[in-house]
Amino acid sequence: MRQFFADKQTRAKCHIYAMLESYAKKRHISFHTPGHKIGKWDITELSYSDNLACPSGCIAAAERDIAQILGAKKSFILTDGSTCGVFCMLYAAKATGVQTVYLIEPVHISVYNACAALGLTPLFTVDGADAILCTSPDYYGNIADFKALKATGKLLLVDGAHGGHLHYNKELYAGAYADLWVDGVHKSLPALTQGAVVSAKTETLAEKLREAVGIFRTTSPSYPVMASVEYAVKYPRNERLETLVKGYKNDRVRVNEDYTKLLTLFGKNAFQAQKYLENKGVYAEFCDGNNLCFYLSPATKLRDFKKLKTLLKKTFEKYPYEPIKETQRIPAPLVFEENGTEWVALSASENRVCAANCGLFPPCTPLLQKGERITQEKIALLTNAKNVFGLNDGRILVYEE
Repeated sequence: MRQFFADKQTRAKCHIYAMLESYAKKRHISFHTPGHKIGKWDITELSYSDNLACPSGCIAAAERDIAQILGAKKSFILTDGSTCGVFCMLYAAKATGVQTVYLIEPVHISVYNACAALGLTPLFTVDGADAILCTSPDYYGNIADFKALKATGKLLLVDGAHGGHLHYNKELYAGAYADLWVDGVHKSLPALTQGAVVSAKTETLAEKLREAVGIFRTTSPSYPVMASVEYAVKYPRNERLETLVKGYKNDRVRVNEDYTKLLTLFGKNAFQAQKYLENKGVYAEFCDGNNLCFYLSPATKLRDFKKLKTLLKKTFEKYPYEPIKETQRIPAPLVFEENGTEWVALSASENRVCAANCGLFPPCTPLLQKGERITQEKIALLTNAKNVFGLNDGRILVYEE
């Protein structure tokens, strides 16, 4: 376990890790879940381990520390990822009377799913909206204009799935402005996968959020994931890496406000460049058919970043930039909502009307939205991508004509 909790100074500050380490040294014969029976680190709720559903010991202390660091009235550890946090904060918003939510694109597929499950109406204009939900940073490192959003006076929800590290910089951090927000700490801090935090700014919202996590959060949370969330939030800032990344000069490299998202431009050669780099043992976060996006974190080793720069130089030489045709969304008449649906081969779907959101995975933002006409360019992207969502065995759901 120590390989995931490598920084000694940070580890020493962590309540949940200390509990696990203390009891891991003792004799432990498991007659409890989980079924692997190894016990010690990966345990269940025992007499000494505290309980995420109603914490009073080390987990309660960890959540208090996390809330203080993030500037929240109350923060809740999640072992179900940011998706659970999105459902929780939208539930809490609805519990305060919210019925309509202005979604500022791009938004993760979980936002659409949560709105549908909770009976909230998504809007794409602020007019008539009870609340606003934005993604910040987005998948390319852009930060929302929080001051302008706060000026609307509406309840502000922020999906910060890729911004857990930004609490180091309050000008960029969602928690400095949002009423409810999610930090997906496993994506940009050294936490195990599915580690996240959902937070509320006020006592009233905190009570609604407490109700929400009781509904959506698993009743079998992973103790190693919980420990890693606390460790990640307390992990030190890596200012040297930030400086090196921001100083990276190349006309095909872009770093927006969030330094952990390194964008490299390849155009039509993006998927080929991705394959070339993977053959060299280097894996990007995702390829969108134009950019290769490399995600860093405060735990990224300086030597690894320097190796990436060297390899990218060779990759740029091998795969020159070739512009791609920009495609616009083509909404279809709403009359299609009255029709049935059918699955058709993606290759034969051009100009049909998409009946369910689908896209590249990651970043899990809809490339094609429900009610949008399908273009050849988007068919090509979905065909070339290694991982997608919303498709079924090479087929896409469309409205019957």
